[in-house]
Amino acid sequence: MTSKSRHAASAWSIRQIVTLWIAAGLLVLLADRSIAANDNQGAQLAAMCTSCHRLDGRDKGIPSTAGLDKERLAGAMMAFKSGQRSSQIMHAVALSFSDGEIAALAEYLAAQPTGTKQR
Repeated sequence: MTSKSRHAASAWSIRQIVTLWIAAGLLVLLADRSIAANDNQGAQLAAMCTSCHRLDGRDKGIPSTAGLDKERLAGAMMAFKSGQRSSQIMHAVALSFSDGEIAALAEYLAAQPTGTKQR
């Protein structure tokens, strides 16, 4: 191999490494945006819940949903959606959400601390 061909091979390797780093960076950036979008979707959906359920953890007749286990929250919403649990309001609310929205909502609410102050 001549020095010219070794230099060309070395330059090609550097280009491949740089390209790989750029691609990896873009993947990380897109993954972060996807996670943020899911968190934002959960927050937007939870805003609808706050008209009845308090997010500060205090129970005023209607239990708080903040900080509960996400599987429990999702299971309850699916039970309201199917009619296995009875509540006309919760049945109507649950029917308005897709299964994916219920999962995003449950994940968001489960991550909320129970002692936060509501504004």
